[in-house]
Formats: sequence, C-alpha cells, structure tokens
Amino acid sequence: MSTAYIDQYLKETMEIVNMIPRDEIAKAVEILKHLRDMGGRLFILGVGGSAANASHAVNDFRKIGHIETYAPTDNVSELTARTNDEGWETTFSEWLKTSRINEKDCIMVFSVGGGSESTSLNIVNALKLSKERGAKVISIVSRTGGYSKQVSDACVLVPVVADERITPHAEGWQGVIWHLLVNAINE
Repeated sequence: MSTAYIDQYLKETMEIVNMIPRDEIAKAVEILKHLRDMGGRLFILGVGGSAANASHAVNDFRKIGHIETYAPTDNVSELTARTNDEGWETTFSEWLKTSRINEKDCIMVFSVGGGSESTSLNIVNALKLSKERGAKVISIVSRTGGYSKQVSDACVLVPVVADERITPHAEGWQGVIWHLLVNAINE
C-alpha cells in the first residue's frame, strides 16, 4: 500500500489541530469543574460510533474526573424498550425525564452533525428538555454543529477539512477532546 492516503489523513488531522476552537474547550472545562463542585451529573448522548465513544467517556469522567456520569445507550434493554414502545425520537428525552435532569446537571453531545429537525431527533428532543430544565450543554460536533451548536453553552466544532472523511475525523476528535477535558478538569 502506498502511504499517500495515510499522509493525507494525517495532514488533515494536523489541519484540525490548528483550527480546533480552544476557547470553547476552555468553556467546557469550566462548566465541568463547576458541575463537579456542585455535585451535578453528566449525561453523554451519542448514536452510532458516537454512542460507543459516549460509553468510553462515561468511564473516564467517572473514574478520572470524579463526576457522576451516564450514557442512556449503555442500557440496551431500556433503550430498545423505549424505541419499541415510544419511538426512537424520544429515547433520550424520556430517559432524562426518569433521571430527573435539572439545573445542576449537564448534557454532553457527541455527534457528527449535531442533530436537526430531520436527523438525530432523539438528541434534539433531549437538548430541548435539558434547556427547559436549566441543564448546561457541551457538544463535540462537526459540519455546522446543527441544533447542538445552537443551544450549547460550549461547542467544540470539529472543522471539516475533507468532505469524504467528516465522520472519521468527527468521531476521532470526540475522543481527543473528551480525554483533554477529563484531564484538564483535574489541573
């Protein structure tokens, strides 16, 4: 195999490094420190590959960051029961209602597009409920950031440097950013 593709992918990664919004990362760090100090909970939302990232991030924020953290996708029984009985669009918002999300809590969204009125409606509905209840919102998204960016208190927008690789860059950078956040809140 030629290294041309590898070189291109890593070149794009370096472009993202230079463009990532550091001020938004700093805002997220402050929100998370305050959340931990106030004894609030962190709920991490994601679908597809972002759901897998959410599960990993839950461990890190709990174990390393000392924040009570959950991902609704970690309970496959409840997730699929809600999908079957109530519909996909409300899986996260109904889960958050049962968790009694409130103004002491924070939502963290991992998403490639951030949700809209036609995609990732479960994320959009969860964000609407979260804002109604006064919870903070942090998002790590790409493209235009979608609905998540519109309502976030801190939005780390992963820049699009190659249309054909939006998803791998977005989901890869979710990992980079959450690991940065987990360690930064302990500094």
